[in-house]
Amino acid sequence: MKVAEKLELIENQIKETCSEIGRNPDEINIVAVTKYVSTERAEEAIQAGLIHLGENRDSGLLEKWEVLKGRPRWHFIGTLQSRKVKNIIDKVSYIHSLDRLSLAKEIDKRADKPISCFVQVNVSGEDSKHGMEPQEVEGFIRSLKDYPAVKVVGLMTMAPHTDDEHFLRKCFRSLRELQENIHSLDLPYAPCTELSMGMSNDYKIAIEEGATFIRIGSALVGND
Repeated sequence: MKVAEKLELIENQIKETCSEIGRNPDEINIVAVTKYVSTERAEEAIQAGLIHLGENRDSGLLEKWEVLKGRPRWHFIGTLQSRKVKNIIDKVSYIHSLDRLSLAKEIDKRADKPISCFVQVNVSGEDSKHGMEPQEVEGFIRSLKDYPAVKVVGLMTMAPHTDDEHFLRKCFRSLRELQENIHSLDLPYAPCTELSMGMSNDYKIAIEEGATFIRIGSALVGND
């Protein structure tokens, strides 16, 4: 199925979901996760009207950047090693995986303009997941005031792969409550208005719980 056809299905689902809960669908930003597809498929995504593309490895981002350049807004969505910041920092609009002070320092050192960052939070408590513990987030964000190139636009989480809707909803709601708390601190460098959560299998639930950025791979740019 063509990306444009898949996009239409997803946009219709978003509109339907937003209508049910009284949200504006324009609040939802779709990040097409292109890490498993070719540059040609990523090009097709742009042609379909998508403006946000996400990669989780510096090599994948750089490979597609060589062809697509800055036409999409690039999101780095994977674990980012500090030593690789220099490879991608001038090419990305968003980093979704800020989870430690050493990474913040490197971003601030390498960036020539403020970078929109999501602090990654492990709300599910899974050992296999990266991210900060929820109770660490406020202190961490307060410590970022000395790094002007790091702008905390929101929080991000990766929910577990499960059919347990109640648990998924609990994870997303926990992140939203934490985001609202950080936003209420009124920190100029951390407006924290955004929530990056929800993927192909659970984006509808994520939207119901407040997501503003959803990261969709297989359901949008997969080759089936």
